[in-house]
Amino acid sequence: MANVGKLPVPLQEEWEWQFLGACREANPSTFFHPEGERGDQRRKRIARAKSFCDRCEVVEICRERALDAREPFGIWGGMSEDERAEEVSRRVRHSKEAAT
Repeated sequence: MANVGKLPVPLQEEWEWQFLGACREANPSTFFHPEGERGDQRRKRIARAKSFCDRCEVVEICRERALDAREPFGIWGGMSEDERAEEVSRRVRHSKEAAT
């Protein structure tokens, strides 16, 4: 489950960036895998989703929000679920190393 406690307060100003997302032009199913999707089909869908992120003006804020919330599903900020999990782990390791 996503960690919604780290999300910003539900004020319109905090979420207006989403109106600028290139993904608004796409079918939402492009960003979320159907049950049982694997292999080449999954890689192609992820590449299609990331092609929207590649030309998005708010990709950085989208990525950071997804990382902060530990969003477990979908393509956010040009990153897949696995890529976000890896980045969160890297940041946690880095934080622990910096603390010692």
